Amino acid sequence: MICISNHLKLSLLPPNIVRMKIHEQHYYVLWFLQQLFSKNCVSTGDGVPKENSPFINNTDDKGNSYDGTNMALFEEEMDSNPMVSSFLSKLANYTNLSQGAQEHEEADDDEGPKKKAVKSPQMGTFMGVYLPCLQNILGVILFLRLTWIVGTAGILESLAIVGLCCSCTMLTAISMSAIATNGVVPAGGSYYMISRSLGPEFGGAVGLCFYLGTTFAGSMYILGTIEILLTYMVPKAAIFVADKKEDELDALLNNMRVYGTCCLAIMSVVVFVGVKYVNKLALVFLACVILSILAIYAGVIKTIFDPPYFPVCMLGNRTLKNHQFDKCNKIEVIDNITVTTQLWNLFCDGSQLNATCNEYFVNNNVTELQGIPGLISGVISENMWSTYGPLGMLVEKSNLPSVEGGDPTQDIYMPYVVNDITTFFTLLVGIYFPSVTGIMAGSNRSGDLRDAQKSIPIGTILAITTTSIIYITSVVLFGACIEGVLLRDKFGDSVKGNLVIGTLSWPSPWVIVIGSFFSCCGAGLQSLTGAPRLLQAIARDGIVPFLQVFGHGKANGEPTWALLLTAGICEIVSERNIMFFLMCYLFVNLACAVQTLLRTPNWRPRFKYYHWALSFLGMSLCLAIMFISSWYYAIVAMVIAGCIYKYIEYRGAEKEWGDGIRGLSLNAARYALNRLEDAPPHTKNWRPQLLVLLNVDSDQAVKHPRLVSFTTQLKAGKGLTIVGNVLQGTYLTKESESKKAEQNIKAAMSAERTKGFCHVVVSSNLRDGVSHLIQSAGLGGMKHNTVLMAWPGAWKQSNDPQSWRNFIETIRETTAAHQALLVAKNVDSFPTNQDRLGEGTIDVWWVVHDGGLLMLLPFLLRQHKVWRKCKMRIFTVAQMDDNSIQMKKDLQMFLYHLRLDAEVEVVEMHDNDISAFTYEKTLVMEQRSQMLKQMHLSRTEREREIQSITDESRSSIRRKNQGPAENASLSRQSSTTEDAQEDEVAQLIHDRNTASHATINDKVDAEPEQVHMTWTKDKLLTERNRNRECNANVAVRDLFNMKPNQTNVRRMHTAVKLNEVVVNKSQGAHLVLLNMPGPPRNRGGDENYMEFLEVLLEGLNRVLLVRGGGREVITIYS
Repeated sequence: MICISNHLKLSLLPPNIVRMKIHEQHYYVLWFLQQLFSKNCVSTGDGVPKENSPFINNTDDKGNSYDGTNMALFEEEMDSNPMVSSFLSKLANYTNLSQGAQEHEEADDDEGPKKKAVKSPQMGTFMGVYLPCLQNILGVILFLRLTWIVGTAGILESLAIVGLCCSCTMLTAISMSAIATNGVVPAGGSYYMISRSLGPEFGGAVGLCFYLGTTFAGSMYILGTIEILLTYMVPKAAIFVADKKEDELDALLNNMRVYGTCCLAIMSVVVFVGVKYVNKLALVFLACVILSILAIYAGVIKTIFDPPYFPVCMLGNRTLKNHQFDKCNKIEVIDNITVTTQLWNLFCDGSQLNATCNEYFVNNNVTELQGIPGLISGVISENMWSTYGPLGMLVEKSNLPSVEGGDPTQDIYMPYVVNDITTFFTLLVGIYFPSVTGIMAGSNRSGDLRDAQKSIPIGTILAITTTSIIYITSVVLFGACIEGVLLRDKFGDSVKGNLVIGTLSWPSPWVIVIGSFFSCCGAGLQSLTGAPRLLQAIARDGIVPFLQVFGHGKANGEPTWALLLTAGICEIVSERNIMFFLMCYLFVNLACAVQTLLRTPNWRPRFKYYHWALSFLGMSLCLAIMFISSWYYAIVAMVIAGCIYKYIEYRGAEKEWGDGIRGLSLNAARYALNRLEDAPPHTKNWRPQLLVLLNVDSDQAVKHPRLVSFTTQLKAGKGLTIVGNVLQGTYLTKESESKKAEQNIKAAMSAERTKGFCHVVVSSNLRDGVSHLIQSAGLGGMKHNTVLMAWPGAWKQSNDPQSWRNFIETIRETTAAHQALLVAKNVDSFPTNQDRLGEGTIDVWWVVHDGGLLMLLPFLLRQHKVWRKCKMRIFTVAQMDDNSIQMKKDLQMFLYHLRLDAEVEVVEMHDNDISAFTYEKTLVMEQRSQMLKQMHLSRTEREREIQSITDESRSSIRRKNQGPAENASLSRQSSTTEDAQEDEVAQLIHDRNTASHATINDKVDAEPEQVHMTWTKDKLLTERNRNRECNANVAVRDLFNMKPNQTNVRRMHTAVKLNEVVVNKSQGAHLVLLNMPGPPRNRGGDENYMEFLEVLLEGLNRVLLVRGGGREVITIYS
């Protein structure tokens, strides 16, 4: 209210304050007041950056950019376009921070509700991008699984795995750098880049998949935390303890579930309290990670001159778990007495020397290997090659002697180190890939960076390069320093449960254990912090309606509801969470490639070291890794993304972000249109491409919405549909009406699910507008070939004859343009898309061959559910000389070759005699036509005169036909008899009318002999009226003496006879399709043509008049 009142006060100031030069200083006062008051007016928004430019057409500071009168010439432009100085000032002060990204600022007691000023972003490349990416990339896989991957896959294949995954992320980082430097990237990171580059559908689908991937990654980090805690730090803290060896895995999973839930709850509380605590802890966690990596390199250097002592006990060539024994001996001598060891008790049924022992234990010796032989020991040559195996396979050293023996099925109960899963190359790719994810950490903080366009490419690429070097060197160094059987010991059971990588570190294994523990904790917190914000960004964009509730949070913008959902999903662990990351990376590469190939004008990234081929290579690598690691999980992830895509497309909010997919669609459309230009479509590919001429009323509301429904039923979403409308006037005066009509037509099309385009034309007259539509609608080869319009039902009652003349001219123009024409009579009685017609018929009256359009239209209609139950009947007309039986057989064979199911009937019309009714109807039609041309009467007098002529003519014929001449007929072959009877009927009308108009005729003959030449104004008017009356009387006398034209009589005879047959056969049909006769070449008979059509269609409900376009549209060939 304060803002409204302030602006109201400003509006009361006199306008001359800002207009008159003498009061120019007052303008600055007014400008200052506007600036002051506008600070109190805060727009209510959801914090989502607007897509339209904040610099042009911005009404927030309207009027502030015009300063003085130096630029008065451009004064009119100031309403929409700012001055350059104002534009540059706004551009310099523009911030891309979104609401909710900053911590809540407490209100200052002295300043009331005024908030503290928000600090501008100050984070640089190192702190803002490099370190966060480093922390997210280096994590649980490096400390827990990399040694096992090297031992299982060998150094060479491990390098291939690392190279493949790091190449994928590096190529993705290059594409991401190009996108991130192509303009300002507000908070939202990868989701923002994908959605603005590929559209809301792709952005929403991939954004949700990336959210799920980040959430599942959080659960993976939490499980890594619990594994380190229970396996290497506090093993005795386990709640579930296995009594048998085969139950150890189940006990471990149950412990992880309990402790994982507790850890998840603690982390969620920390994130809920505030992200600033997470950021403070992140530095501590990152320091632990860096110290752990330095400890590994220090340990490697130490192995050169002083390898650590971690012996591995071997029985034959098999590796033993040494949890339950201290000495790697079967027996030992104490005080000259040979006694058995703890190892003996594990393989024998007693501690006595004569106890029964395992056969393999008896046949093989126990040896001890150095677990960390050192960098210069030469063990690297043994670790070069892979050692894959099935579940339960024993971890063995191939170059040690071994004597087989015993029952292999009992080996699972012995303290051997075995494979806990079946191993193969693609599995290891899937296990390793999460260790290279996290490259989006820098771009996700784009709102906090001082210069995001500079920091994101440099920081991300440097972080990937650093981590790639760490991983590659770690693979080589692990293989060169650690014994192969120890590398394949996933949980360190052969070294008393120590972390394998910890045995290599210096000064103590606990450095790695503690570092990896905090590393997993930090990564889990980062996931629980980033995932809810990503979901909140998607929800606030409004592209997924049911997620809008997750766009809300606490007063400081923290995503409370999104955090709760994320914590709930973390309880579901997906072992293939990498699929969602890979899909995100795939679409980042696709976005860059599409934008580069399209060369859109707005694609001007500052990062120049990119190429579309690199983006396609990165996309291919992502797709390959998805299917390499697990093809069925890849398909599941794609199906999930596809379902989200279709949901957003169907129910999501419409967004126009200038995405690349739209540009790709435009290029594909251009290419297709160029191809269509080469040649017209073949008959097999022909389908009606409709131009629907739709009328609107004075309020621009659609007059006949059923015409749009019929279009949908006829097209079923296939081919081209253009709904056109013509408004009379000029575009400058009818612009608003044109926009409103277009909106109403689009609304009608949407309601009827008509897929097509709307085209509203404003023309000086309706005739020219329709002609322009027929000539120019469409583009290139994608043009209409059929015009659909409604029958002008009120053409007789219309005061303006131009309505039916426009209709006839439209017929002529479609014929000249070689386009088909469909005219729907009584279109308001046509079924809607919700109707379901019962069993009935669609009757086709095939009078003349029109290229097969009459046959094709019922087939297309029956594809729609409205007409699906209707049967097709085809009627054709046989003349006197035709063989009806043979015609029926030929037509049935023709339909058989056309693959159309229809009933066939041949109707014979042998009666060539023209009845008196036909003669009378023709005469009345011509009299009416002639009278409307010659008589200048008012509307009421015109209708009264027409009615009197019609009544007198009918009564005269009726009295004449009561005698023996009632059955007389006019023979087409005898012209003499025809003329005599025409004269007789005409004379009857003439005699009847002459008596009533004798006075008029006498008055016409009695003309004055002299005319006085002395004129006055009154005499002039009197003379003009008398001459006009005389001319009218002469015209009326000629009207009643006229004879009907023989051509018109024959045409009326055809219309009457054909109408009788059609009504008799098809009055109960759901739809009647009929050949449309062509208009006369002489425009003088246009009104008679309309009469013929009225007679032809009389008594029929739903009729579709069809006129072919002059080409074959259906063929019998395949």
